[in-house]
Amino acid sequence: MIDPTVLTIFIPTFFFVSVTPGMCMTLALTMGMTIGVKKTFYMMWGELTGVALVSIASVAGIAGLMLAYPLLFTALKYAGGAYLFYLGVKMFRSGEKLPKGIEQNRILNISRRSLMAQGFVTAIANPKGWAFMISLLPPFINPDKPLLSQLTILVSIILTTEFTCLLLYSNGGRTLSRFLGKSGNIHLLNGISGLLMMGVGIWLAFG
Repeated sequence: MIDPTVLTIFIPTFFFVSVTPGMCMTLALTMGMTIGVKKTFYMMWGELTGVALVSIASVAGIAGLMLAYPLLFTALKYAGGAYLFYLGVKMFRSGEKLPKGIEQNRILNISRRSLMAQGFVTAIANPKGWAFMISLLPPFINPDKPLLSQLTILVSIILTTEFTCLLLYSNGGRTLSRFLGKSGNIHLLNGISGLLMMGVGIWLAFG
């Protein structure tokens, strides 16, 4: 299995890296503000699937091959970034105050499949994420022990940590949404959400 000493280093290291504001965390914050935590779960499942794929690929050596052919990344980055930017514009322009009894998260009608796809693309189209996994994960693998059991444990820790951080950010976004909604600042909420989403789209495409 894995030496407990290795885990005491790996767990806090990945937590601090994961909790640091990044593309996926900003996306979770924005989704929490606009569509609520419950629906944001679908984006999270897609993002976690992408993270798992990147983690396994980094150990299998596929990541090096992917980074050697950046055209695939470029296509994914531009497509995902353009879609996020489009959503941001849509949020920003939906600035009229909603009628009484209509929830803020009704502004955008995004399908579950689209949310999962966006989370997945955001995770796998980030070259920095691949580079990070290549540099972080393999050093914790002991070549003298079974690879599958080690990889299962480490990827499980990565996904649990990532999910926890995504949940924290989406709940933070939902709390901010409620605060602004009670204050009657729907225009401000839409503006902040739209700008954040557009920012993530630009970040994904050109970061």
